[in-house]
Amino acid sequence: MSSPFRKDQLSATMQERYGFNHTNYLRTAAISLLTLVFVASVGFVTFSMSQKSIQFKLLTWSVKSPERVDLRFEVRRIGSDAVDCVIRAQDSTRIDVGFSLITIPSGADYAQEKYSLRTLAPAYTVEVLTCVKSGDPTRVPGPQFPAGIAPPPQPWTESSRT
Repeated sequence: MSSPFRKDQLSATMQERYGFNHTNYLRTAAISLLTLVFVASVGFVTFSMSQKSIQFKLLTWSVKSPERVDLRFEVRRIGSDAVDCVIRAQDSTRIDVGFSLITIPSGADYAQEKYSLRTLAPAYTVEVLTCVKSGDPTRVPGPQFPAGIAPPPQPWTESSRT
């Protein structure tokens, strides 16, 4: 319970007796240490989350025919390692109609890739699922075509038309 008196209302003897002049250095040090640990932890987590080694973004895609989708995407990487990207096209019922694992060779930190994805039917949506350093697991589900349907061979080329 706090005192009903202010420090300036008490004599020096009363201030000393009831602890108004006492500074608790242990409590101040503990609070300072806890604050420092908390700020350092938040800073570390923020830095770790912002330092994604590979960033990717789908820029454009267009359906060129029922069996072909052209797409363009960018990859930003730290260092010049080769990168594996997973691309998927789906129809309006969210069934896969095209799926490919693309390897982007080592090179500049920024790469803009164009790719012609072969599809089984007209694509309703196209997405770059992930990009990882070559050799690392992609951590995305594989192609999800209906039972008995094999993924079409990739990439689409003029000579591969059906």
